[in-house]
Amino acid sequence: MDTWLVVGLGNPGPEYAGNRHNVGAMTALELAGRDASGGAGSASFKAHRVRARVAEVRLRVPGPKVVLAIPSSYMNESGGAVAGLMKYYDVPIDRVVVLHDELDIDAGLVRLKQGGGEGGHNGLRSVSRSLGSRDFLRVRLGIGRPPGRQDPADFVLKDFSKAERTEVLPFLLDGGADAVAALIDVGLLEAQQRFHAPR
Repeated sequence: MDTWLVVGLGNPGPEYAGNRHNVGAMTALELAGRDASGGAGSASFKAHRVRARVAEVRLRVPGPKVVLAIPSSYMNESGGAVAGLMKYYDVPIDRVVVLHDELDIDAGLVRLKQGGGEGGHNGLRSVSRSLGSRDFLRVRLGIGRPPGRQDPADFVLKDFSKAERTEVLPFLLDGGADAVAALIDVGLLEAQQRFHAPR
């Protein structure tokens, strides 16, 4: 079955919605706005029994079904929703894409990979643990390192600055959504060549 599961990581609730840590969830919302199946534009998310909000879309027609998901649990417990949705929709691990913030990538840049470590990211750790594997695909959304001696844990739980919201965030969300579309259309290697080439 040609279905993809694309999960945007973040923390639930309005107080976290603008945090750097929630850029994965923001990118899932961006993708919902690109739904090509209904003709009306943005797809709406509905509550699912596995503690996630889900929207089923097609990024192009004809094209595979894409299940967009934002876990309703906190970041460090998000793996349960991913495992539940994988089982519910019968999606193999090589069609599971996790969207997440990445401190080790310059703000605004997007990188793609399959497998690898979690780099201290509690959401990725939870997903790896729940799936029993690290072999899912990742779209890594660069937020850069914190300035000065700011603790990275505090940095990711702060909202994007006013300047970032105009100069970085729109391009990051757009690039992240483009990267997911490329991953689905042309596969990991070609998508990496497109997004990792020097600009």
